[in-house]
Amino acid sequence: MAGELVYFVIPTRHGERAKRFYGELFGWRFGEGNVPGGSQIENTNPAGGMFENPEGTVPQVFFQVDDIHAAVERVRELGGEGAEPQRVESGWMAACRDDQGVELNLWAPAS
Repeated sequence: MAGELVYFVIPTRHGERAKRFYGELFGWRFGEGNVPGGSQIENTNPAGGMFENPEGTVPQVFFQVDDIHAAVERVRELGGEGAEPQRVESGWMAACRDDQGVELNLWAPAS
């Protein structure tokens, strides 16, 4: 469904330490990630992941859209910023900012 929160990512400075913290806090279980230093969180809804990023301190959210190119254009029309869509294993994604500078990501599944 368009606009649904479908994925989140938590950047971490130390992967194993973060897995221990979130595992003990929330009972999360972790599996193999698809990026170096990354892990999938296996028991959350929506789905989530974690990856090592020494400079990252803010989680990222991904909202599903039907047409990534049209959605990025709409972000721009509404006064936000939208990066060019990038092909990823699961479809297409684009990093954006709303008209107040808040970061968000758009994602469209592979057809």
